[in-house]
Amino acid sequence: MAKATLTISSKNYSSWSLRGWLLAKFSGLPFEEAVMPADDPGARAELLLLSPSILVPCLFHDGIKVWDTLAIAEYLNEVRPDAGLLPKERAERAHCRAICGEMHSGFAALRSALPMNLKAHFPGFKVWARAQTDIERIVAIWHECLAQYGGPYLFGERSCADAMFAPVVTRFVTYDVKLDADIVAYGERILAMPEMRQWIADAQQEAEEIDELDIEF
Repeated sequence: MAKATLTISSKNYSSWSLRGWLLAKFSGLPFEEAVMPADDPGARAELLLLSPSILVPCLFHDGIKVWDTLAIAEYLNEVRPDAGLLPKERAERAHCRAICGEMHSGFAALRSALPMNLKAHFPGFKVWARAQTDIERIVAIWHECLAQYGGPYLFGERSCADAMFAPVVTRFVTYDVKLDADIVAYGERILAMPEMRQWIADAQQEAEEIDELDIEF
């Protein structure tokens, strides 16, 4: 069977690409990357939050085209059911889907105020109030999941929830967000995953820069 292809954009800036890529990695589905250059008008619009994230990530597999990160997660769960992208128990699956959906459709203030930028670091960054509200909600979700399912990941074992929230972990580091010890430890576990180390190393090698996302706030 031919490998799948996952279309992504910048590894430094694209949070949706990271989510889709982690989902594919977690599933164990062999795939090749197809990278849209950052100067592509569609990719640039997505990175600058000027259009819905519909171009990336996009998965091509077995003659099927799947876009939208949640659709990719559900598709991969169907074709690789033993990978554990969704928990086994119905109640846990429902909970996992709910928080993934909240990440997918919410937290607009966080997205605009703290865009993903793996090569940047802003010590002492001042988070505006609406973004802080988003941060507090995300931290509450993580605390609830870690307490309810015992860690080390949000639903015990790695799941699509960890892929969906992984870009937020990087934002917290980039913008020096102050967090309690349990949340810091969870973030460190995410960043220590081999897949995340590979993605970040690749991002560091990217030549493209987008001035609008490299401003010193």
